[in-house]
Formats: sequence, structure tokens, C-alpha cells
Amino acid sequence: QVQLVESGGGSVQAGESLRLSCEASVAVFCIAWFRQIPDKEREWVAPIYSVRNRPYRTHFDDSVKGRFTISEDTAKKTAYLQMNLLKTEDTGTYYCAVVERYGSGYCLGGVSDFNYWGQGTQVTVSS
Repeated sequence: QVQLVESGGGSVQAGESLRLSCEASVAVFCIAWFRQIPDKEREWVAPIYSVRNRPYRTHFDDSVKGRFTISEDTAKKTAYLQMNLLKTEDTGTYYCAVVERYGSGYCLGGVSDFNYWGQGTQVTVSS
């Protein structure tokens, strides 16, 4: 069982920044960020993962590429989502998630591939 605790959400103006944190209760090879905009399905944003002791890798949805970065602190079992140049369309509830099955492919999967979820943190961007 993995417990995830997110923090760092808030309300900002367009163009500003926020940093979200996701702390896991155990060491994991992959943490992914998703978001859910009202009246829409939860969508994949970005994962960070390391398999077979290789350097951490990240990927980003096209909608956030160039504006968001993701990093991790292994000792703290925490992943961070740095969100810059926020837009109103970034408004939503952000979730971090962990997948049980080992492999980069699973970390790049969709909502149904992930086994554990944080409680979500709200991000509101106003114009």
C-alpha cells in the first residue's frame, strides 16, 4: 500500500507559478501527475521515473511542455511539479499517482494503469 500526500496548490494569476509536491510513504520508481478539469476526464500531465537504476526521465503532455517541469528528491520520496507561465486552462485538481507494475511503459500509461492516488490539490488560475 502506498500513500501519497500532495501539497502546494492555490490561486494565482495567469503568468504566475506554483510548485506542487507529492510525498510517497515508500520509495517508488515512478510518480505521475494528472489533472482533472471540471466536466472533463482526468488527464495525464507528466511522470518522472527511473528504471534499472538509470537516470530519472520525464515526459510532458503537449499542453504543458515548456512551462512545467518535474523533479524528485529520492531521500524525501517526493516529486515536485513546477508550473510556470500558468494559464487559465490549467485550472483544475491535480493528482499524483503511483503504478505498481514495474516498467517505464506502465508509468507512461493512463488513469487505469495507476494503483494509488493522492487526495488532489486545487489549482486555480485567473485572468
